[in-house]
Amino acid sequence: MATPAERRRRVWLALAIAEYVLERPVRDVLDVGCGEALWRAPIRALHPRIRYTGVDPSSYVVRRFGASRTIRQGTLEHIDELKLRAAYDLIVCVDVLHFLSSAQLARGLASIAARLQGVAYLPAFTALDDVEGDVRTMRRRAPAWYRAQFARAGLAPVGLDCYVRRDTLRQLAALERPAVSRARPVQRR
Repeated sequence: MATPAERRRRVWLALAIAEYVLERPVRDVLDVGCGEALWRAPIRALHPRIRYTGVDPSSYVVRRFGASRTIRQGTLEHIDELKLRAAYDLIVCVDVLHFLSSAQLARGLASIAARLQGVAYLPAFTALDDVEGDVRTMRRRAPAWYRAQFARAGLAPVGLDCYVRRDTLRQLAALERPAVSRARPVQRR
């Protein structure tokens, strides 16, 4: 579990990278696996008018916090079945990916890529990470395995657990893109 200070730094990072890529303020955020919507308050503290939508599988969370924190019941691999916006500036999925099966992850990443118009913040612990806490159900996979899954879904890394759709890489300068990208950058303002 992240401390409130660490969570604020992660929120700031994800919003800043999304706004840099979008070249405008973030307007809407989808937080998948949001739990009690711990990202909502720090996001709204920075941007009070952001439209925040949380998705979580817990019926308790939705009953207790759903209406007040805009949380809907669902899972990453089934977000296409929910009545959500067609696209989001920032999609957040924190502390979820390393608990999913390969099929759940593949379907979920494809759904994220389909709805993404800015940046996805997708941290995942790998077999090389020293993780403390409840790791009984965590799936320890190689970093290369995750990279391949993100690439298969059409997502490209831009650093610090942030990803963009591969077809938007042309917006970035050469050193902002992954080394394998051959997209031509557009001139930045």
